[in-house]
Amino acid sequence: MPATAARVLWRFEAIGTSWQIESDTELPADARARVTALIDRFDREWSRFRADSDVTALARGARAVPLPSDGAAMLDAYAELSAMTGGAVNPLVGRSLESLGYDATYTLGAGVPTPAPGEWRALLDWTGDTLAQSGPGLIDVGALGKGRLVDLVLAALAADASGDLVVDASGDLAVRGAAVRIGLEHPYDPRRAIGVWSVQDAALCASATNRRAWGGGLHHVLDARTGAPVRTVAATWAVHPEAMRADAIATALFFDGGPEAAVAWGASWVRMMTDGHVEWSPQCEAELFT
Repeated sequence: MPATAARVLWRFEAIGTSWQIESDTELPADARARVTALIDRFDREWSRFRADSDVTALARGARAVPLPSDGAAMLDAYAELSAMTGGAVNPLVGRSLESLGYDATYTLGAGVPTPAPGEWRALLDWTGDTLAQSGPGLIDVGALGKGRLVDLVLAALAADASGDLVVDASGDLAVRGAAVRIGLEHPYDPRRAIGVWSVQDAALCASATNRRAWGGGLHHVLDARTGAPVRTVAATWAVHPEAMRADAIATALFFDGGPEAAVAWGASWVRMMTDGHVEWSPQCEAELFT
């Protein structure tokens, strides 16, 4: 969580997680309404947990839906990540998550790992003004979607919060203005931190296998090639000027190719392995308690 002198002005629940927005002045009602509408639009387009979403319609056999305004940016990023991680990151991993019980009804059972379609780029097309899907599969944008939404919320509030601003979506946050010191939560003990990272005019995103985890050692970070949860990395943190790219790198760091993806995109990072040792990028400015 960030440690900041700014007064907490607005807390709310959205897209299945807690949000906290801090600013120097009270956000006007129309700004809050604009943020609420933006988040609802994003959820209706991208949530695989909603029966009325665009991605659910595609999974049920709709050939195409209008391309969301975020579609090209997110899917282009997925294409880069997929190539750099050898296919471990894949936006059609939704059925793989469902097979392990992370579905719309939160079955959370011990299912059979199901690989995502390896040929996902042949199944999805996002040219022009449509998003088309030509075969079976369920889009899940969890690798970078929350970061993208943090960027959108920050931009939507730019005119209404002229001073310092923090948009925090429970692990994915963006800071504008004064630096904020952020604790890096220990994945095996939430009362502890493995370090502190001072972030200014940038985003820090984190991912950990102790979040969205259930029985039998199952969790939400899957290798799309196998459909099985990752076992070698416990937690990751990444800093980048854009929250979407910080979020994407935090996901990529669970796999071979993640550090190389960070270099290509200009991100700094830290990751903790399941055996307890910690790795970090050469340019990392985090203060680590090693």
